[in-house]
Amino acid sequence: MQSNQLTTKKRGREDCKMENHGTDEIMAEEEGHPYAFHVSGPRNVASPNWRDLINSSWKNENYKRTVIACFIQAVYLLELDRQENRTEESVLAPMWWMRFKYKLTQTLVDERDGSIFGAVLEWDRTAALADMILVRPSGAPKAVLALRGTLLKGPTIRRDIEDDLRFLAWESLKGSVRFKVALEALKSVAESYGSSNVCIAGHSLGAGFALQVGKALAKEGIYVEAHLFNPPSISIAMSLRNIGEKAGFAWKKLKSMLPSNCESQATDNVGDETSRVGLRNWVPNFFTDKTSIGLKKWVPHLYVNNSDYICCSYTDPDGPEDKNANKENLGCTNATNGQVAAKLFVMSKGKQKFLEAHGLEQWWSDDVQLKMALHNSKLISRQLKSLYSLPASQTTQVPQ
Repeated sequence: MQSNQLTTKKRGREDCKMENHGTDEIMAEEEGHPYAFHVSGPRNVASPNWRDLINSSWKNENYKRTVIACFIQAVYLLELDRQENRTEESVLAPMWWMRFKYKLTQTLVDERDGSIFGAVLEWDRTAALADMILVRPSGAPKAVLALRGTLLKGPTIRRDIEDDLRFLAWESLKGSVRFKVALEALKSVAESYGSSNVCIAGHSLGAGFALQVGKALAKEGIYVEAHLFNPPSISIAMSLRNIGEKAGFAWKKLKSMLPSNCESQATDNVGDETSRVGLRNWVPNFFTDKTSIGLKKWVPHLYVNNSDYICCSYTDPDGPEDKNANKENLGCTNATNGQVAAKLFVMSKGKQKFLEAHGLEQWWSDDVQLKMALHNSKLISRQLKSLYSLPASQTTQVPQ
């Protein structure tokens, strides 16, 4: 009897050991997950501390870019955690915002498939006080709306690709359910905290949404800080516009070769007007509307890589370089009034493979090499020109 009891106890210990071994394996797997913050997150970025009361890390552009990129990564992981049914103990997303003393207050969900495509992260005062951070560091936003890009995973790929194709065809995302949800969320936090304390950010498709949502608010006089990583620049509409520009250049060249008289000038004017109207019918969102109210304050930050064919068109020049320009104001300017339209940061590592060049991780890597664009960008001028006043003869009330 005693021997049987000892045998039973021994087996129990072995079973318990095997059980613990399995748990250890699971924990080791989670600890070594490629998307865990300590595995793939930034190496040289510390969480806020009491020293930030004196000299805030958020005043450093590199720190700000790194943290905001981490927030976008958190949104990707929120959706992956959902798809993989991760438990509260095994979720990967929280550490990507908790490290910086932020908390999740809202997830943006696509009602069509239940996928998470965005999140609102707010400064976590309770967590900060626990580490003796008495006030929010200068430059740290009270709230950040982060939007992810395309996930090539079964549950959400259909809706993601739909919006990719929407942008490809029309260079606009306003018809998407996600545009409306994101706009409402951004308006809400801007009203709660003030637009100067709010930031919107996105990567790839998410950057496309962030650009257009931010622009929609700017037209209402609400300016929020925007950080756009690898924003999409390729579209059929843009190609048609380029054809239209080339055709217009050819027509002007032809006119210069014709005799100059009043009759021909009148004919030319009619022809020009007809051409403009015809192009508006084909590509309506190329032309601006009359909602422009002299808005000259919205300055989004664009982070692009020339090896990424999705966003590389943002570095196409729009005029000669101004070598005497103030480096703080380099980037994209509006040709009519010289106001800064965007800050354009270009990865300067040289030729890279597409997946590396389009990835989000590059924006918090230790060896990131950025330079401000030394020329004006034709594409961003076109994207943002509806925020600037134009002569009445060049405006028309059309949908974007």
